[in-house]
Amino acid sequence: MSKKAQIDETDRTILSYLIKNARTPFLEIARACGISGAAIHQRIKKLEDAGIISGSKFTVKPKAVGFDICAFVGILLDKPNVYTHVIKELGKIPEIVECHFTTGTWALLVKIYCVDNNHLMDVLVNKMQNISGVGRTESFISLEQTIDREFSI
Repeated sequence: MSKKAQIDETDRTILSYLIKNARTPFLEIARACGISGAAIHQRIKKLEDAGIISGSKFTVKPKAVGFDICAFVGILLDKPNVYTHVIKELGKIPEIVECHFTTGTWALLVKIYCVDNNHLMDVLVNKMQNISGVGRTESFISLEQTIDREFSI
C-alpha cells in the first residue's frame, strides 16, 4: 500500500488557489495564508516533490476551435492479453483525450473530440474499430457538459 502525503490547512489553501488559477501570484497566496512568499515557494516545491501537483497548463476549449462533438466510447477487448497493444494503438489517435481502464461492461472508456458526426464516424470505423484486439465499441455522444471542474480538496 502506498503512503499518502500529509498536507495541512495551509497546503489546502495553496491548492485551492492553484486549482482555481495556476497563474495566481505567489504573493497573493502568501497573503491569504499569512506566510511569506518564500514559504509559498517552499511549500509548492514540497507539493510537487510529493507528487500531489505537477506542472501547470493552459486548457483549450475544444468547441472554440471547431471540435463540436464530444463522445465517450466503451471498448470491449477480444482477449485480456491485447490490452497493452490496444492502449498503444489508441495513443496514436489524436482525437482521444482520455482513456480509462474500467470495471463493468467495457474494458476501456475513452473520451474523444471530433469536428462533426462524419469525423466521429471516421474515427470510430477507420481508426478505433480497426485496431487488432478491439472486439466491439459503443458510443455515447455528450449533448452538454453540465459540470466542468478540476479535482479539489
